[in-house]
Amino acid sequence: MARCTRVALSLLCASACLHIVTGSTSQGVLNQFVKRVKRQEETNKKEESFETELCKDKDAGEWFRLVAGEGDNCRDVIQCTSSGLQAIRCPAGLYFDIEKQTCDWKDAVKNCKLKNKERKVKPLLYTDEPLCTEGSLACGDGNCVERGLFCNGEKDCADGSDENTCDNDNDPNRAPPCDPAVCVLPDCFCSEDGTAIPGDLPAKDVPQMITITFDDAINNNNIQLYKDIFNGNRKNPNGCDIKATFFVSHKYTNYSAVQETHRKGHEIAVHSITHNDDEQFWSNATVDDWAKEMAGTRIIIEKFANLTDNSVVGVRAPYLRVGGNNQFTMMEEQAFLYDSTITAPLSNPPLWPYTMYFRMPHRCHGNLQHCPTRSHAVWEMVMNELDRREDPQFDEYLPGCAMVDSCSNILTGDQFYNFLNHNFDRHYEKNRAPLGLYFHAAWLKNNPEFLDAFLYWVDEILSNHNDVYFVTMTQVIQWIQNPRTISEVKNFEPWREKCTVDGKPACWVPHSCKLTSKELPGETINLQTCVRCPNNYPWVNDPTGDGFF
Repeated sequence: MARCTRVALSLLCASACLHIVTGSTSQGVLNQFVKRVKRQEETNKKEESFETELCKDKDAGEWFRLVAGEGDNCRDVIQCTSSGLQAIRCPAGLYFDIEKQTCDWKDAVKNCKLKNKERKVKPLLYTDEPLCTEGSLACGDGNCVERGLFCNGEKDCADGSDENTCDNDNDPNRAPPCDPAVCVLPDCFCSEDGTAIPGDLPAKDVPQMITITFDDAINNNNIQLYKDIFNGNRKNPNGCDIKATFFVSHKYTNYSAVQETHRKGHEIAVHSITHNDDEQFWSNATVDDWAKEMAGTRIIIEKFANLTDNSVVGVRAPYLRVGGNNQFTMMEEQAFLYDSTITAPLSNPPLWPYTMYFRMPHRCHGNLQHCPTRSHAVWEMVMNELDRREDPQFDEYLPGCAMVDSCSNILTGDQFYNFLNHNFDRHYEKNRAPLGLYFHAAWLKNNPEFLDAFLYWVDEILSNHNDVYFVTMTQVIQWIQNPRTISEVKNFEPWREKCTVDGKPACWVPHSCKLTSKELPGETINLQTCVRCPNNYPWVNDPTGDGFF
């Protein structure tokens, strides 16, 4: 009986099975059995129909909510699998971010009211028969739009589909692959895999460049740290002081300190006015948003740090959130020379900087990053990930890290020293691509053991090598544009500018301006500068502080 009922999916089978066993079973019992089988079938069909309906428009592996809302509803998500629906719940204190598809801190999740990821209509780029005339492409609804309007940062299709498939593989206006016959120095540099040495120099003849950078405000919290590192005693092989690049964010910055840092020969670059803590803002910002944030920062720096030499030419986005074509279009329009936001995944050998005229030589690396796809007249000082394994010969593979302070497994000074040596060797013994060491000052200041290890390592490198230079990002580009051998580079003029700087700072006691802004209601912020105090605290719509929006 049991075996028969397991395969009894139809009323015919159920009836036959019952007849074989009972022979003269009453019609009433038979009817009851038939009704029970019917109910079971209907329930199974409803469950299958419910699951089919839920999963019909979901991507493989996509998590979604059954119920939207705060609290546990924002912790609970389900997923369609081959074995049915599966559910997870984020740990206490976390909510599930539908767009990022991961658990995150409650305060960071803004989409609890959404059940699913946004469904984006795709354009009809590839069809059996052309839908549009030459020079136009079809939107998702079949209407035709000029080809150049696709992936330009503005929705020109009624359904927005022209902006929905805009990665390096699908953007119809994407930059072409590297063509060394067209891309020639000094204005253009590229290679197929990004590892080729500029000027085709042998690696043994290339000076090993190291770029130290610091992000965020320069103020009393870190001024002394910078003085300790760049104390005038640490010299490159050409006799000049070692140099660094500072990506300055505006709020709380002491501009008299910026002016002194620049006077000493370090590079000042921009890191935004607001440092907006919504990472999606930077991914989706318009060209105008980027201009206000980055060109606005340059206006503030030039005015209040009294920089008059047009040397503020570099950009790094907060949280290393790349702004796609909008960011790089702004950089072209505002005459910025280079970006240093894009991260390249850990590779051996590492990558050299490249120009964005041609396609990036590596994949767009990072969670939900928005890399540029079009051709742009901008250099990319690519951030090569660092290898954080303690013993690269035996340790299992670990993902790399771009900022030094994001290498979370560095716990002691000895580990940090070994980490620096290993990554130096990866560059020095391979293709001598510039080694980038990117910091937030607090990481070194709050960990004296790390600072001691770092300074010991810098001193050791300088004493043991006559071919290693700590230079600014612009100085790296100047070398790439005009490659010089180790013997020639000692007299390389761009590296001798502000070689050693003595003399007095611009002002011993800066003006301390307590200022407000209509854009920051209720806040009074102190601005320190050697120039006259402005009327208002400079901000996005009033970078000069004159009060004219």
